[in-house]
Amino acid sequence: MRIDESTATRTIPGYVTWAKGMPNLNPKSEIRNPKSFNLAVDVGGIFMKNPVMAASGTFGYGDELSTLVDLKKLGGIIVKGLHLKPSAGNPPPRTVETCGGMLNAIGLENIGIEAFVQKKLPFLQTLETPIILNIYGNEVDEYSGLAERIQDLEGIAGIEVNISCPNIKAGGIAFGTNPKTAFEVVKAVRESSRLPMMVKLSPNVSDIKTMARSVVEAGADAVSLINTITGMAVDVATRRPKLANVTGGLSGPAIKPIALRMVWEAAQAVDVPVVGIGGIMNATDALEFLTVGACAVQIGTANFVNPRVTEEIVDDLASYLTENNLTDITQIIGSLKINNKQ
Repeated sequence: MRIDESTATRTIPGYVTWAKGMPNLNPKSEIRNPKSFNLAVDVGGIFMKNPVMAASGTFGYGDELSTLVDLKKLGGIIVKGLHLKPSAGNPPPRTVETCGGMLNAIGLENIGIEAFVQKKLPFLQTLETPIILNIYGNEVDEYSGLAERIQDLEGIAGIEVNISCPNIKAGGIAFGTNPKTAFEVVKAVRESSRLPMMVKLSPNVSDIKTMARSVVEAGADAVSLINTITGMAVDVATRRPKLANVTGGLSGPAIKPIALRMVWEAAQAVDVPVVGIGGIMNATDALEFLTVGACAVQIGTANFVNPRVTEEIVDDLASYLTENNLTDITQIIGSLKINNKQ
């Protein structure tokens, strides 16, 4: 969400951002006393002051954006994906802008869990905002080993398990595209950690409901979706792929309708909290996900456009409650009306 003088008022204390397209927002309306409404949510045992999280892979390890974003205003921060060992990721070019979004083939570049504990965790431990570690592996044992290493770290509120990684023992097929392998990974993590566990689902499946049920049966406390959609881009001048990896993950506004549909389906299929991800650029987008059943949202690609978008969405959700005479964000969650059923 791009904010400029023609679409927003943010410089006067007590005022809220007004972005074109936001429903029922008055640019000169003051937010009520914060005690008059409630934005707090419980995401599978992770208690958050509001439903807005920074998505893994788009917010670094948190400290990188600390001079731009008021981190204590966020509901949660999900750090860049971590593995037992550091990885340089894929060769460049690794990102390319597309119509309505972007493709990335970063390749899960990360500093490794030990460097994270030594260099990044001390800063994160100073924050009141819940910190969630996104973890990944190429074998089940890597997931369980990482979960065990994280278990007793101070200042960690929970784990997000990325099951969109290739399973080396199964010829590189992603864990998250098969209910059986997804179950195995989640069960292994559950047996290795008592921390609240959210599982990040891949959209590259034929039935998201089956995948959601599988990971919940294995022990997931919540599910988050969707991860990126596999895509590619070609340079017609050279007739070569624009990404060195050939394919990458599509994110941004272009995938929002798909993400919204999958979140709606997952929310009906499981009885654990669902977190919506995919093309959320402003509070209106976030409200759509909450309406179809998500209890919280993650903001990803929008952080590259506007690093302050997360805290702006928090303010705008508060304003929406005020302007619509609502007192609790839970009044919106799952409030979708279909064929006059609600």
